[in-house]
Amino acid sequence: MEREKKLLVVVDMQNDFIGGALGTQEAQNILPAVRARIADARKEGEEVAFTRDTHGEEYLSTQEGKNLPVPHCIAGTAGHEIAAGLCLAGERVFDKPAFGSIELAAYVKERGFAAVELVGVCTDICVISNALLIKAFCPEAEVCVRAGCCAGVTAQSHQTALAAMRACQVKIL
Repeated sequence: MEREKKLLVVVDMQNDFIGGALGTQEAQNILPAVRARIADARKEGEEVAFTRDTHGEEYLSTQEGKNLPVPHCIAGTAGHEIAAGLCLAGERVFDKPAFGSIELAAYVKERGFAAVELVGVCTDICVISNALLIKAFCPEAEVCVRAGCCAGVTAQSHQTALAAMRACQVKIL
């Protein structure tokens, strides 16, 4: 019997979201749990992929920049990089200019993953966006979010996002 294909998606665990321009204590707090979850996924033979918030020098003139006027995750800067030691050479990284990655959702569909788990930041922005895109592209895939490996902008918005995802049939672990 063929083993179900599983994918762990690590969302935006970048320096600017951990200790940089938009860093939070909550993001710093989940880093050890995210490292452990990635290690477990690799041991279990699951594929691991990453999303990376990616902006250019013109960020402040974009729709997002007008609403969140804090330059962050500018391509080529230290803040844009995934936290040290998380991503191994050869693992997929999806650069995305917006909250969710259509390219990631299409990849999940093309590769036929039976289960996709998401961890990372921010629960209430990029994690929920990617979870719902994957659910839309792959309605029969089990989409899960590991709550203890996610951090929201605030603790309340983290809980609100988890509730919204649960209502959309995303399993909360």
